[in-house]
Amino acid sequence: MKPYILEACVDSADSARIACEAGADRLELCSGLIIGGITPSIGVFTHIRECCDTVIRVLVRPRFGDFCYTDDEFEVIRKDILEFKRLGADGVVIGVLKPDGSLDIERMKLLMESAGGMKVTLHRAFDVSADPFETLEAAVRLGIDTILTSGQKDSCLNGLKLLQELAAAAKGRIHILAAGGVCADVITKAGAAAPLTQFHMSGKETLESSMEYRKTGVNMGLPSLSEYEIWRTKGLAIEQAKAALLNLMPK
Repeated sequence: MKPYILEACVDSADSARIACEAGADRLELCSGLIIGGITPSIGVFTHIRECCDTVIRVLVRPRFGDFCYTDDEFEVIRKDILEFKRLGADGVVIGVLKPDGSLDIERMKLLMESAGGMKVTLHRAFDVSADPFETLEAAVRLGIDTILTSGQKDSCLNGLKLLQELAAAAKGRIHILAAGGVCADVITKAGAAAPLTQFHMSGKETLESSMEYRKTGVNMGLPSLSEYEIWRTKGLAIEQAKAALLNLMPK
């Protein structure tokens, strides 16, 4: 694995292609980025796998909300991991918590077995876990490759102190992937202040729908969300972030 990684979080084939062409080192593929990301469809994964020669880690999260799952939800997660492995995913992005906020070790062991041969990222369930250092050590024992985290704050800059402490505690045993509001400026600031070399971003922009006819008074989801706005990765944002990351590398 490269020591310096820019991971683009994408929820469509269009965004994946844009991110790859702009220089992203890796994709985290999901669906429903507007609600924090859930498991993508088989169709979008296989299409991106065919058209993008980039490492793909797939988010496996069956629903919006917390990370404490019913038995049925857990089985869905396990089966999705097995299916994405069969289809050629390079890794999965997963996480299960207990009601007390600790990592559910027994369930995570089962998911790690299902993911055997793939890299595993512990997603931002980490950011709502009760004890980040205990969770980090549990992740290391499980053989997890990467922790995706904003430092348990709403952005990685606000969580920078914890990110610094996590990077020190990791001691090279597990990668700390900084997330939350990441852009070129944030990479420059965070990279200079902490030993962070891996960043996760969506680089999204809001586009107007191509629909000319627009029906008012009909919402497919939350009334606060417009049906005529589309989120898509902005190539320039990825390019600028990649340049900022390269500037952090030792000359």
